[in-house]
Amino acid sequence: MSDHFQILAKDENTAARRGRLRTLHGDIETPIFMPVGTQGTVKGMTPKQVKEIGAQVILGNTYHLNLRPGSELIRDFGGLHSFMGWDGPILTDSGGFQAFSLAKLSKLSEEGIAFQSHLDGSKVFLGPREVMTIQANLGSDIAMVIDECPPWPCEKDVCAKAVERTTRWAKACRDIAEDLSFLDTGHHVFGIAQGSTFEDLRRQSAEELAALDLPGYAVGGVSVGEPEPEMLHQVGVTIPFLPEEKPRYTMGLGTPPQMLKMIALGVDMFDCVLPSRVARNGAFFTPEGMFNIRNSRFTRDPAPLVEGLDNYANAHFSRAYIRHLTMAKEMLSCTLLTIHNLHFYLDLMRQVRLHIEAGDYASWSRAWIDRYEADEKNEG
Repeated sequence: MSDHFQILAKDENTAARRGRLRTLHGDIETPIFMPVGTQGTVKGMTPKQVKEIGAQVILGNTYHLNLRPGSELIRDFGGLHSFMGWDGPILTDSGGFQAFSLAKLSKLSEEGIAFQSHLDGSKVFLGPREVMTIQANLGSDIAMVIDECPPWPCEKDVCAKAVERTTRWAKACRDIAEDLSFLDTGHHVFGIAQGSTFEDLRRQSAEELAALDLPGYAVGGVSVGEPEPEMLHQVGVTIPFLPEEKPRYTMGLGTPPQMLKMIALGVDMFDCVLPSRVARNGAFFTPEGMFNIRNSRFTRDPAPLVEGLDNYANAHFSRAYIRHLTMAKEMLSCTLLTIHNLHFYLDLMRQVRLHIEAGDYASWSRAWIDRYEADEKNEG
């Protein structure tokens, strides 16, 4: 067993596990959802509010923070924790995904990814040395390696080359992290398994990365346009080939039922912009599904967004009031809905940990998903 990750309990009927990941800025209880703070902020919330809803770790993004305000400036302010006023763990993505999401502005080579900045058109280059140096400047507790995320669909030979390059880059990132004393000082580096929808390439990628003995691993290249059943299948075929004694992270997703299903496959960590993004469009999560506060049925509704969920939005405001704010385009509506949605996700993970410890995760999660999906379907 690794000295930074401890498995505390396992579910007998699924691959779900309850763990604890040790970082320089505190322990992370897993399974966990990580709010996204791409630009060094969780949109619409102060760090104090993020802490109050139970967030243990948040995300930043190497590509975006390096463009603005710059990693050296952040380093000079004592690192990202000090700069943004967050004293908990921070995971930073490497910028590899931006080569996929900003494909028209990027070009891949063996050395790395050349970008044309989406801000001002200037040239930016990210290779293994650049991303590890930037993340060292940021003081990331968990730094992701740079990887190549193939599109969906893609040809197998294209995907095979992406897998091979991802492995080479991961090894280079590990070696550079050692040269920078990043690993020796307690920071973690996570590899990212690729392979698109090709099971043999998924296995190859996972096994090659496992051989590098990194502190943790992620499943990448999912939720990039493929159908949900295919996405879940690829997570399921990748996880068994990642080291059991290391934390496993599925990047960039998902909905509450998706997370519960992936936890049953053995995933420990998640991040997603969904709960905060949909909040800015009036949507909120409940155990009966996701609804939009703009719906006229909420005009005179005195209930909180979710009964019994103890956060600032639910403790003080009715659905009717939050609907009024939303219809009036008041900024407070985005803040209140973001507080609620992120707390809903974080509280769901709290319940997950309790049920894994209790030994009834399989039956509990099945009932939770059935209720959420049935009621949401009926609402639709």
